[in-house]
Amino acid sequence: QVQLVESGGGSVQAGGSLRLSCTASAYIYSSYCMGWFRQAPGKEREGVAAIRHGGGSTYYADSVKGRFTISQDNAQNTLYLQMNSLKPEDTAMYYCAADEKPDCYSRTWWREPEYMYWGQGTQVTVSS
Repeated sequence: QVQLVESGGGSVQAGGSLRLSCTASAYIYSSYCMGWFRQAPGKEREGVAAIRHGGGSTYYADSVKGRFTISQDNAQNTLYLQMNSLKPEDTAMYYCAADEKPDCYSRTWWREPEYMYWGQGTQVTVSS
């Protein structure tokens, strides 16, 4: 059983930056796809970014490309989401997710059912 704990959320003005962290309770082997999702009030949860644990392809939602960067520290079993040039529309609860599979796939990384393990979320609020 893998438990994921997010941290790093907060309130920031538009144009600012935040770095989210997600720490796994158990060792995450390379055969895991790790992702970040977000859910704004009144909206469905959406995929933000994904990366294969241990290195590999990265995927981003069009709305965050060029502003967000997903990365990981394998030794610390930690996933990161660096968020720059934040906009008010980035305001949401951000969730870390993981699933055991050989890789993240371009056609499915953004789908919630693709992930078995989820964190509790960390709130990001961007003011204009």
